[in-house]
Amino acid sequence: MSSDMQVFKLPDLGEGLTEAELVNWLVAVGDEIVVDQPIAEVETAKSMVEVPSPYAGTVAELHGEAGQTLDVGKPLISIARAGSSTGSPAAAAPAPVPAGSVDPSPVSSGLDVSPAVEAAAETYRTEEKAGSGNVLIGYGTPGGVTGGRTRPRKASVGVVDSPVFAAAPAAEPVMEPAVAGTRIPGKLSAVISPLVRKMARDHGVSLDAIEGSGASGLIMRRDVEAAISAPEAPAAPAAPAPVPAPVSAGAAASADSGAVDSRTGLAVSARTPVRGVRKAVAANMTRSRSEIPEATVWVDVDATALLEMRAGLKKRAPHDTPGLLAFIARFVTAGLKKYPALNTRFETASDGSQEIVGFDGINLGFAAQTDRGLVVPSVRNAHQLSARELDAEIRRLTAVARDGKATPTELGSGTFTLNNYGVFGVDGSAAIINYPEVAMLGVGRIIDKPWVVNGELAVRKVTELTLAFDHRVCDGETAAGFLRYVADAIENPGGALADM
Repeated sequence: MSSDMQVFKLPDLGEGLTEAELVNWLVAVGDEIVVDQPIAEVETAKSMVEVPSPYAGTVAELHGEAGQTLDVGKPLISIARAGSSTGSPAAAAPAPVPAGSVDPSPVSSGLDVSPAVEAAAETYRTEEKAGSGNVLIGYGTPGGVTGGRTRPRKASVGVVDSPVFAAAPAAEPVMEPAVAGTRIPGKLSAVISPLVRKMARDHGVSLDAIEGSGASGLIMRRDVEAAISAPEAPAAPAAPAPVPAPVSAGAAASADSGAVDSRTGLAVSARTPVRGVRKAVAANMTRSRSEIPEATVWVDVDATALLEMRAGLKKRAPHDTPGLLAFIARFVTAGLKKYPALNTRFETASDGSQEIVGFDGINLGFAAQTDRGLVVPSVRNAHQLSARELDAEIRRLTAVARDGKATPTELGSGTFTLNNYGVFGVDGSAAIINYPEVAMLGVGRIIDKPWVVNGELAVRKVTELTLAFDHRVCDGETAAGFLRYVADAIENPGGALADM
């Protein structure tokens, strides 16, 4: 390879990850980029990250397409050094065109192209590089960094969740391109701008159904916008799919939208690839259940005193009072100091020998549901923090997890998980331990219940604590002792905090 060409290989994005899914390119072939400019968004098993370029120059080749899984250490992008003839589309050998996209340089095809077509292609490239804002409404192009593009993130709901309640992410709509890397002699490809292709994909518009209004049928942004706003045409009747005899007429009608499942006789409505965070969650939960001999203990707890204490603090400092989860987190870290067996890791070496690994400190994880799936950010050195400091860190980590910007370290360094599934209106859960940890404490909803106080029946605020633990690292006595410690602290928070 020429010395003028710089090949950037996909780096290890954290803690020995071996692969990442390419979500979106932020640059295109021919773009001028600078050092540290984001070039792609990739999703690992732990987080969504923007990958910056270590090189400056002209983008010569993109080694992959959106949706493709790339191995760490494999080429990600090739960049020609600034001022190098290698970076010129006319001088360089044509780069492989990713499936579902079109080579943006008509000259590189070796075909005769009309001056009008060349002018249209150059107009697109000029607009995308100069920051005209004409390529895609709502996206535009940045004026400060040449060739850069950004993609807005979806808003997500940051709540605390249990692994058993995680919902699978919805599949993105799939769209066939107008042309797949082919050219018609004397005619420019139907669409040049990758942003116009993205606009069509995001709105479920098929480019092969659009007549381009640009030179030589070039599909412009205005053409995609017109297709989006146009009323949906009625679908042509499809031939009925073969349906097994036992299936009802209603099921037969619905089979038009997909293949028929041989076991149930029902039409398949969707197939969602298991990848990214969902793939990591599935693997982690499966490994946890297959390797860990899990046991569970639980107890009902009168949380009235804790709620009253917090209400009193809130009157004095309305905007600086920790949430209930932060107080419980503080009790948990104190309990783990007293019962350190639950803050360990069980390891099996390649020779079959086994060890229980203890830690000098506590990284407290909490399960959070985001639009990308379940993640477990962790508060590092949580044992050193007060309830107020824990509250601030929990809020910060929830926000970065919601935005998809939590680092691999923040998502993969926990030693114990606290799980508040009460926000979903349930009392308890047979939660799966977050491998390779050995225990998880769950907190149910707080509701009014009849409770005996000093020999008399009263209505109290009651919650249920559930502890799942690895029976290899301790027995029931230890687990029950820890659970009872946290329960007693919730029932008598003033006395507990005085001893911490």
